[in-house]
Amino acid sequence: MRAVVLGGGGLTGRCTVRDLATGGVFDTVVAADLDASLAESAARAAGPRALAERIDVRDKAAVRRLLENTTVVVNAVQYTFNLTVMESALDAGVPYLDFGGLFHMTRRQLALDAAFRQADRIAIPGLGQVPGVSNVLAMQAASDLERVDSVVIRDGWRDLTVNGPEVSFTWSPSTFLDEMILPAVVFEGGRYEDREAMSGAEEFDFAPPVGRTRVYRTLHSEPATLPESLRSKGLTHCEWKEGGPGIEVLRIMSKLGLGSDTPLEVKGHAVTPREFTLALLKREKLLGAPEGVTVDDWEVCDVELTGTKAGRPVVRHAIARFPPRPDWHLTATEYAVGVAGAIGAEMIARGEVREVGVVPPERCVPAGPFRTALAKRGIETTIAPDEPPLPPFRNG
Repeated sequence: MRAVVLGGGGLTGRCTVRDLATGGVFDTVVAADLDASLAESAARAAGPRALAERIDVRDKAAVRRLLENTTVVVNAVQYTFNLTVMESALDAGVPYLDFGGLFHMTRRQLALDAAFRQADRIAIPGLGQVPGVSNVLAMQAASDLERVDSVVIRDGWRDLTVNGPEVSFTWSPSTFLDEMILPAVVFEGGRYEDREAMSGAEEFDFAPPVGRTRVYRTLHSEPATLPESLRSKGLTHCEWKEGGPGIEVLRIMSKLGLGSDTPLEVKGHAVTPREFTLALLKREKLLGAPEGVTVDDWEVCDVELTGTKAGRPVVRHAIARFPPRPDWHLTATEYAVGVAGAIGAEMIARGEVREVGVVPPERCVPAGPFRTALAKRGIETTIAPDEPPLPPFRNG
C-alpha cells in the first residue's frame, strides 16, 4: 500500500511521513512538498520506505498523477488549499484526510459530501490533534449522556525547554495569525454567532504539566461539526478557547497588520505583509524547534461537557495530554498533529473507517482503536469521573 502526504516537508507533515514510514502498514510513503529540499529531508529522516516528490497542489493534473495507485492521501498543506486538494483526491478516487479548515473552510468542505458518496470514498476534514483528537473524545464522552447542553473545548500549552527560544512557531504561523484576526464563531442557542477574536478570557486549570493558563476564544474547526454531530443530544452551546506562551505575541503581530494579505507599497515595491512575515520567520529559523535544543513542551486539550445522566445534571471532562517527541526533534503540537493524521490514514487503509462521504472525525473514527493507537505513541487520553455542576453564583 502507498500513502501520499501533501505538505510532507512541513512542520506537521514530516511527522506524518515518518510515523507512516515506520508503522508497517504502508510499503511506500511519499513526502510531497512545494519545497523539494524539505520533502527530501523528511524522506531521509523517515527511512527507506519514504520517497520525496516536489508538487504544487494548485496543479491538479500533477496531483492526480501523483495520486495514481495511492491508498490514502494526507493533506498537510495550508488549510486555504483544502478544497483544491480534496477535489484532486476526488478526481483520483483516493480517500482523503486533513488537519483542519479553521471553521469556514471545514463548512465548505462538507458541501462535497454527495460527490464523495457517489464516488464511494471517504474524506475526513480535521483529523489532526485539535481538531481531530478533540472531536473523537467529545463524541465518546457524550455517548452515554442522555442530554448534552454544552461542549467547551479548551487547549493550553507550556514550554519547559531548557534554553529554548523566546519565540518559535510549532504550527503554521499563517493559520495562527488568522486565528488572532478572524472573529471566533460560537454555537449559541442553536445558531452560530461571531465573537471578537481573543475575547472571553478566562483562567483554566489544565492537567499537569500545563496547569493554570489564560485561554481565549479563537476561530477553530470543532464548532463547525460538533453541533450537528450532537444535535440529537440537544446541544445548544459549543465553543473553542486556547492559550499559552506566545499567544499574546501573535495577537500583537496581528494588530500590527503582519498577517494582512493586502499589499503595501514600500519604496516603490508592493509587499504583502503576510508573505514578508512568513519569509522573515523562515530566515530567522523560528519555524519549529531550533537545532541543538532538546524539546520539552507540553499541550493539554480539555473537552468539558455539561449535560444529564440518569436524570441528573453532570459535568464531564475528556482530556488529552500531548508530549513532545525530542528524539524526532518534534514539539508537542508537531508530534500530535502528525501522528493523529498518520493513525487516521492507517485506519482508512485497514478498512477500520467504513463510512463514505465527507464525514467529520467524531462520526467515523472508532474511538477505542484510535485512543489505543495514540497511547502507543505516548499520547494519554482520559475521560474523567463526572462532577456535579457548580451552583449558580449569587452576588450578595
